[in-house]
Amino acid sequence: MTNTRAQRNRMIFALGIPIVGGMISQNILNLVDTAMVGQLGDDALAGVGVGSFVNFTGVATVMGLSAGVQAIAARRFGAGQNDRTAEPLNAALLISILVALPLSILLMWAVPHFFPYLNNDPAVVDHGVPYLWIRMVAMTAVGFNFAFRGYWNAINLPKLYLKTLVTMHILNILLNWMFIFGNAGAPELGAMGAGLASAIATVGGSVYYIFLGGKHARGSGFLAKFPSKANIRGVLRLSIPASLMQVTFAAGLTTLFWILGQVGTDETAAATVLINIMLVAILPGVAFGLAAASLVGQALGRGDKDDAMQWGWDVVRIGMISLAILGLPMMLVPELILGVFLENPATVELAAWPLRIHGAFMTFDAIALVLMNALHGAGASSTVMRISVGLQWGLFLPAAYLCGPVLGGGLLTIWSIQILYRSIQCVFFAITWSKGKWQSIEV
Repeated sequence: MTNTRAQRNRMIFALGIPIVGGMISQNILNLVDTAMVGQLGDDALAGVGVGSFVNFTGVATVMGLSAGVQAIAARRFGAGQNDRTAEPLNAALLISILVALPLSILLMWAVPHFFPYLNNDPAVVDHGVPYLWIRMVAMTAVGFNFAFRGYWNAINLPKLYLKTLVTMHILNILLNWMFIFGNAGAPELGAMGAGLASAIATVGGSVYYIFLGGKHARGSGFLAKFPSKANIRGVLRLSIPASLMQVTFAAGLTTLFWILGQVGTDETAAATVLINIMLVAILPGVAFGLAAASLVGQALGRGDKDDAMQWGWDVVRIGMISLAILGLPMMLVPELILGVFLENPATVELAAWPLRIHGAFMTFDAIALVLMNALHGAGASSTVMRISVGLQWGLFLPAAYLCGPVLGGGLLTIWSIQILYRSIQCVFFAITWSKGKWQSIEV
């Protein structure tokens, strides 16, 4: 497809901006959660921080459904097979029920037994266990939500994704206010209230997605018939590597919190805030990466491999500019940003230099995130998994443990190692994209 630079930029922004908006609302919610729970003290903040990333590890088993649905639906959309684009979505919804429902029950039973191994501070455990237990209830709904995200993005309807997330997050914040602090006649549940609010909002989002599916995707095969074995196999082939990558990434974050717990509770609280800020700041990179996944998949569906390659680089350019701008406040006024979420001046001081360093390296994150998602859109989920898992578990986590608890390094040392690992990851994804082997993958 031949387009001018301006036309290509408009296409990228038309897809990317609603995804950015939806993701910003998600992570603003995370920050609001952090700010609200932060009022309960560092012990509650550390407990919810550990619990959040354990929950992330659990739901990561179904998060890869988004990549599988998006890759297949975008190919069919690009090939003009509009009456079949929802078939992978149907398969992903069934897979979510079969995988997430029994897993959530198992993890709910296991939470009180394994949480103390992640952080043995009794006060942290008291806040973290009930928060995590109730978050596990909504795991199947999380799988539904990610499957729908992949579908709406694949068929150029990211506005429906944005609309649903904003609705969910407004509800979540309202329920946080009610259940954390006991407002509007609700019980005062503290950290557990934050988990309950998130679970209710997640289930509500799934119900709304199903309504939108019936309205906008019925003609594309949505829930028209039971998923075929071919569609189930196709989604699984792409989703399993993506889910494994998400699981190992999330498990890596949980392991990182365990490492930080060996250093100190203040470091764990500071890292909770740092990671939440980081997850907000990288959103344009993730969102434009999801836009790249759709554009690449659609181009491959048309049989235009050169156009697919160019879309990756076009989106990288926009992602780099976006994240460089967002990195400036982190470098210039880190204490001002951190002070919104941390009450203890000593904890703010601990987190200030790690945040400065992260801001300086944001463009590396942009390249990695855009090309990682573009590779997913091309069906190269296995390649992405090998790069991500190998570097995180083979390089970052062993180095963080060695230089932190073993050799006595603090939060700044561990965070500097993380920046190095993410920069190396950027180089690997850029080389993989340039070689172009992904252009011959069939989905």
